[in-house]
Amino acid sequence: MPDTHADPDAERWAAVLARTPSDAFLYAVATQGVFCRPGCPSRPPLRRNTRFFCDAAAAEAAGFRACKRCDPKGERAAIHAAAIRAACAMIEAAEAIPSLAALADRAGYARHHFLRLFRDVTGVTPRSYAESVRARRLSAALADGARVADAVAEAGFGSESRVYEAPGRVLGMTPGAARRGGAGEVIRVALAPSALGPLMVGATAAGICFIGFGEDEPALRGDVMARFPRATIEDAPDALADAVRQVVAYVAEPRAALDLPLDLRGTAFQRRVWEALRAIPLGETRTYSGLAAAMGQPRATRAVARACAQNKVSIAVPCHRVVGKDGDLTGYRWGVPRKRALLAGEAKARGG
Repeated sequence: MPDTHADPDAERWAAVLARTPSDAFLYAVATQGVFCRPGCPSRPPLRRNTRFFCDAAAAEAAGFRACKRCDPKGERAAIHAAAIRAACAMIEAAEAIPSLAALADRAGYARHHFLRLFRDVTGVTPRSYAESVRARRLSAALADGARVADAVAEAGFGSESRVYEAPGRVLGMTPGAARRGGAGEVIRVALAPSALGPLMVGATAAGICFIGFGEDEPALRGDVMARFPRATIEDAPDALADAVRQVVAYVAEPRAALDLPLDLRGTAFQRRVWEALRAIPLGETRTYSGLAAAMGQPRATRAVARACAQNKVSIAVPCHRVVGKDGDLTGYRWGVPRKRALLAGEAKARGG
């Protein structure tokens, strides 16, 4: 006979006790008259005083008010997001990097509070954001053919030495290489058939910079060349034979993380996201919001999603393991059917 005493909301109650963030429901505390998000830092209520609702409207209709700590209606978060958007616009418009004090004063927050909000919303510090703006300006000026010295000055760098001190951090290459559209850089490639269709692996002298799937070889070569349109592309099936063999074998039968040297070029935040992706165990998935929370920046969900979309090294940086909050596969650079197949293969391997 069915257990008539079983709690129909047992899973929700467990999530409340574990403070597991979720957008699937809200809970209210009868003795306090408030409703909260799962994950609210407030002290957990007693089960007999707890009610569950599907949304804020239902909770308010029952006479409860929104908790001021976890902001279940997102009203405070919207105000914060607007303030950070204004700060980003201020950074974009400024010739030099605005000080933290100036940005905080403009937003109307104390400096330490503004810094935390900025990191929560964008995923990076104001300084890192400003550095990425300068790098984008520099890249655009160099792509238009400006002399390196002029491009560096126009982008807001004090001197060329600031750019050449850490070229990989600023552009992923030297300014001269960027100005030449990658001319002078050699990208070795190898094509192979796989269980998910044609596969291409690309590598610089530093490591694997591309692993992708496509419908045919021309499309894959175009994808490789998108970053460096004037780079030299060389066929190197022998040099890349071991890397290709590992990737093809993984696609056919996932077992463990690919042990390949990688050349990952991106902003500091993008690299943090990519490292977080590599830490997701085989056969498991994360939501974009869950990944952001695991990185300590729960409000940077959109920034995390953008970084996932900009990953060019499939499988080795497993962005296919990130799904929507309802388990939807959402988009995937190499097609949702391939994402579904990869996840199914990994789940089977983990179960075995």
